[in-house]
Amino acid sequence: MPPVAPPFLIGLIVAPLAKRLLKPLVRGVVKTSVGVVMEVKKAAHEAGENIHDLAAEVAADVVAAQIASDGQRPTEGATSNGPKDEARTPKVRASTGAGKVQ
Repeated sequence: MPPVAPPFLIGLIVAPLAKRLLKPLVRGVVKTSVGVVMEVKKAAHEAGENIHDLAAEVAADVVAAQIASDGQRPTEGATSNGPKDEARTPKVRASTGAGKVQ
């Protein structure tokens, strides 16, 4: 019958070897994961800034279009439809989050 080594002796021998091999592997996985998370966070922040910039541009275009359309309205002496003209004009709020600091 071959000699049988008790499991705790095998554990005493394998544990330091596993620690030497697994520690760098786990460290690399964690380091890579943190790097990926930081890159995703940076990309999301840039995308948010681009959306805010786009919203500010669109708001400025809408306000400019509204000002231009107000310049084309008939004067007081000309005929107009009265209150109906005013009811059709949407009120545009030109506030985006551009002035907000995080």
